[in-house]
Amino acid sequence: MNNSLMTMALPPIASLDLYIQAVNKIPLLTVEEEANLAKKLKENNDLDAARVLVMSHLRLVVSIARRFNGYGLPFADLIQEGNVGLMKAVKRYDYENGARLVSFAMHWIKAEIHEFVLKNWRIVKVATTKAQRKLFFNLRSMRSDLDTLDNYEIDRIAKELNVKTSDVSEMESRMSGHDLALDPLSMDEDNDYSPISYLSSPDLDPCQTLEEKQVEISQSKGLNAALSTLDERSRTIIQTRWLKEKNQSTLHELAAQYGVSAERIRQIETQAMKKMRVAMSEA
Repeated sequence: MNNSLMTMALPPIASLDLYIQAVNKIPLLTVEEEANLAKKLKENNDLDAARVLVMSHLRLVVSIARRFNGYGLPFADLIQEGNVGLMKAVKRYDYENGARLVSFAMHWIKAEIHEFVLKNWRIVKVATTKAQRKLFFNLRSMRSDLDTLDNYEIDRIAKELNVKTSDVSEMESRMSGHDLALDPLSMDEDNDYSPISYLSSPDLDPCQTLEEKQVEISQSKGLNAALSTLDERSRTIIQTRWLKEKNQSTLHELAAQYGVSAERIRQIETQAMKKMRVAMSEA
């Protein structure tokens, strides 16, 4: 084992760019090193081994997080949520099945970031209209396959959900391009191990469907309550940036309105969103 890797720890880092540079310098593990560390963690609950496994895969989190940049959420937050998924993957990783940790961790990282994006969209983007929320939550399950929707599929989904075909196309474009392949093509079929190998069926049972519907209703009702926790300036920024159907305000327009920088408006917006998430979760 590389001793420098065993003793390595990321120091406090002032900027996201420096963090990315730092994690890209962390050495990758060999097959033997990874298996040895995973064995120590599984048999002895060796936290140092867990730390090395996590740190050696931080660059993977950054790579996956980039695929979710199109949702307009802070990149640092996406990375943070992905790191949580990575730690969950390390905890559940079983080296004895012959798969590399990178293959196993991809699903957990992506799932954690996806859940973070979903929660944020529930608060702002999807919470704008009932039809958009319904479309967002049902589009994936209503697709007949994993390919891009054709016109026939778009028409079918639009009729079933009673929305416009343009709404379906727009939501599809927002949600496409960020998925990891569940069954990626591999030249080495004997050693191929992808998320499709261990994911359960995506179909929800009636209890899960009811629970998800109740959560959606609760969060919709809690939106106004969450907005009421904000000061007037923060509330106006969130409403004009995210909750208007048309002509949403830009950072620069709000900066001119309040006599501050666009970066300051972004900071206020980020803090307001965090406060709303807390209020929504408590509700």
